[in-house]
Amino acid sequence: MMLPEKIKKQIAQSDYVSRDLSWLKFNDRVLDQARDANKSIIERLRFLAITESNLDEFFTIRVGSLYNYLDYNKPRIDYSGLKEIQFRKVIFARTKQFSDQQHSLFINELMPLFEEHDFSITVYKNLTSEEKGRVNTYFETTIYPMLTPMAYDNYHTFPILISNRLVFGVVTKAEDGAVDYKKLSFIQIPSNLPKFIEIEREEVIHFVPVEDVIRNNIKHLFRNVEVLSVNLFRITRNGDFTLDESDDIEANFLEELKKKLKTRRTGRVVRLEVSGRPDSWMLKVLKERWDIDDDNIFKIKRKSLLDFAGLLQIVNHPQFRDLRMESPVPVPPLSYPEIHDYNILDVLNKRDVLLHHPYNSIEPVLELLEKAAEDPGVLAIKITIYRLAKDSRVTAALLKAAENGKHVSVLFEVKARFDEENNLREAQRLQKAGCFVIYGISSFKTHTKLLLIVRKEGEKVTRYVHLSSGNYNESTSKFYTDLGLLTTNEVYAHDVSEFFNVITGHSMPNVYLNLITAPKDMRQQLVELIRAEAENARKGLPSGIVIKINSLQDKESIDELYAASQAGVPIKLIVRGMCCLRPGRAGLSENIQVISIVGQYLEHSRIYYFHSHGDSKVYIGSADMMVRSFERRLESLFMITDDLLKKQIINILQCNLKDNVNSYVMDEDGSYRKKHPAGDPEFNIHQEFYKVTKDTLLDLDLNLEKVAGEKQPEEASFIEKE
Repeated sequence: MMLPEKIKKQIAQSDYVSRDLSWLKFNDRVLDQARDANKSIIERLRFLAITESNLDEFFTIRVGSLYNYLDYNKPRIDYSGLKEIQFRKVIFARTKQFSDQQHSLFINELMPLFEEHDFSITVYKNLTSEEKGRVNTYFETTIYPMLTPMAYDNYHTFPILISNRLVFGVVTKAEDGAVDYKKLSFIQIPSNLPKFIEIEREEVIHFVPVEDVIRNNIKHLFRNVEVLSVNLFRITRNGDFTLDESDDIEANFLEELKKKLKTRRTGRVVRLEVSGRPDSWMLKVLKERWDIDDDNIFKIKRKSLLDFAGLLQIVNHPQFRDLRMESPVPVPPLSYPEIHDYNILDVLNKRDVLLHHPYNSIEPVLELLEKAAEDPGVLAIKITIYRLAKDSRVTAALLKAAENGKHVSVLFEVKARFDEENNLREAQRLQKAGCFVIYGISSFKTHTKLLLIVRKEGEKVTRYVHLSSGNYNESTSKFYTDLGLLTTNEVYAHDVSEFFNVITGHSMPNVYLNLITAPKDMRQQLVELIRAEAENARKGLPSGIVIKINSLQDKESIDELYAASQAGVPIKLIVRGMCCLRPGRAGLSENIQVISIVGQYLEHSRIYYFHSHGDSKVYIGSADMMVRSFERRLESLFMITDDLLKKQIINILQCNLKDNVNSYVMDEDGSYRKKHPAGDPEFNIHQEFYKVTKDTLLDLDLNLEKVAGEKQPEEASFIEKE
């Protein structure tokens, strides 16, 4: 679908990049990992599966949010300046283009590599007679009893089909008296069936899609009936019911929408994916039923797969363990090299410890919790939890602490998207054990990551604190890059204690010393830090800003960065995902450069650096520069005051800016270019951070003056645009 020139021009002229179009560019960069011929076939399939999960979430939440406006005739203007109907056209044009790229990559580049790695995705008709017999037996004994045909006709209401689940739409011919007519039935493939049935033949594993097995046995479900067509499809529904998190819904409409959504049994359909050449009569029925048109319909080639997320069954297969990208063994933290020899409680009484995951293990945090649960001197434990691992050691430690009579307070964020059920279950376990559990704070989502342990040591009480950008999840800590600070510093302890009182009670402290919190005043304090750099630049003093975050979407913050750029402040932004700021625009953002890092690990840490005329200020924490982070979440950023730890953070920023393997450079038009070594040695941060030593930091400039003022390499240093 070609976009009209008028729409293209309007998008290009806006001083802001559309949040949704920027997010789609991020998924392009993830798909680029699946294109990388230097990666193993298994890793390429893994990244392809990730792009599918990402796109499903995009339609569920972001396109769902757009339909909240379309369905209720409410005006909406995107950052690009487009109104809701125009923007819908743009979104579907871009997502269809992306979908075509996914399937083309899978068919033309990835599938031809399967055979040399001793596996294939094989359709039913290519099985031997003996293999078909085995598969048919599996169908009859296991699959068939699980399937439930759901008819839709004059006697049956239209069934409720589940979002993102494979479904067969079967058109049959039946007789109603003397009149022949068509009937439509649906067969939803249960989610607890494997995506593929595995057949081993001569040391080659053949993965047979379960939907192909069902298709070839469909006669068992329609006996003595003429089947006219069998159509595989998948729908995606609007799942944007976390309305308090919606960044672009006005307050008055929000309340109105909440009332209307209560009347819905299910979210409206926003996307229909169909395999091959679907029955035109069935499509007509579905379009009328779900109030969709051709824009909503994605036609997928039959030789491809309708749901790439199912590829994870192949990716995680034991046979291909050698083809999976394994991380090196974590190294000891620089400020805690004796990790295996010294008790973490003793270490923290002498010095702070900075953890950089996954290069440093999360073990010191887990050890601290587990020792606190058993230590007779520990009086209380307070923690905020956003996402937990399965069979979590964090939960086990908190349960043990409660059993040992310690006061345990846990704020569980039950609105953590896609983890609601697990968090609610774990929270109830803790509550039954006697922990004081809070299920979120009214309309605010708790995204801050804090831990406070109160311990009586002789005549004094020591508070052990952990502040972090990452979740208390030992599984994701192995592939999310995050930062955490362990300390007994009384300034941090005071701030965290005060913040817990805000979370659990009605306290509103006047000031924090090392903490910046949301929704109280985080945006304003960051704005003041940006303005201070702009003022220094206007006076001819050294200045600089370097920020590493997941997303940049808050307009007020973007405007302040534009103003600082115009004042002459060199600004470098490392934004993994969506970035609504346009870098390098004449007269607006000439001094701003933006890169995105996408590679082996998910970049999740947030760092804010301000030159501050030689007295550099460095913050890390949980918050991105987004409306929801500043206004609808409990977030925290904390200042790093220890010189060694500050150097560690600055080194992390320098290495991010130096990376030429995983980095993409954002252009003024919103497109991205893959950074290229251009004759320089490769510098891959996902490997280099395992090599950092204290000697690395000896000559590091705390003011980051060199990096803040450096220019990007010339155009010739980069490969072609995406």
